Amino acid sequence: MQLDKFKEALELFRNQVINESKQNLRKIGKGGGTLENSIEGTEVKVTDRSLEFEIKMADYGVFQDKGVSGIKQKYNTPYSYTTKMPPPSKLDKWTVKKGIAPRDDKGRFISRKSLQFAIARSIFYKGIKPSLFFTKPFQKYAKGLPKELETAFALDTEALLAFVTKQQLNNK
Repeated sequence: MQLDKFKEALELFRNQVINESKQNLRKIGKGGGTLENSIEGTEVKVTDRSLEFEIKMADYGVFQDKGVSGIKQKYNTPYSYTTKMPPPSKLDKWTVKKGIAPRDDKGRFISRKSLQFAIARSIFYKGIKPSLFFTKPFQKYAKGLPKELETAFALDTEALLAFVTKQQLNNK
């Protein structure tokens, strides 16, 4: 049985979640970068027993979405810093992109390594506030998915019955 409408409904769901997740990143000021560019969906695969697809993103996307509790500030998240702070070197490109270049009391620029360490330490203490950039659109579109899939499955079944009926009439 061909499940074209069913597959289309899943593709629409996947695309809506991806597009709105990217829009949410832009709204919170985290768009246009590696994380936004990494969000992509795989093709919907139809097998004898299932339909499946994946939505992929950079590894740290889950931490941006769900948040991370710091050692002083806590969030409702399964992730937390306990003894290790984030690696300061991972903040290098981000600080350059954001144009962060603070100065000391004498007006001299602070070294990039010092800046990265200070930001990493701040993240370690304060954590990362949950943005739910992915969770919200996923939940939003998942609520309507059962009805859309039910309708799509009915349309596919109707098309199959019409095809079988036509074949039977042609064979007589």
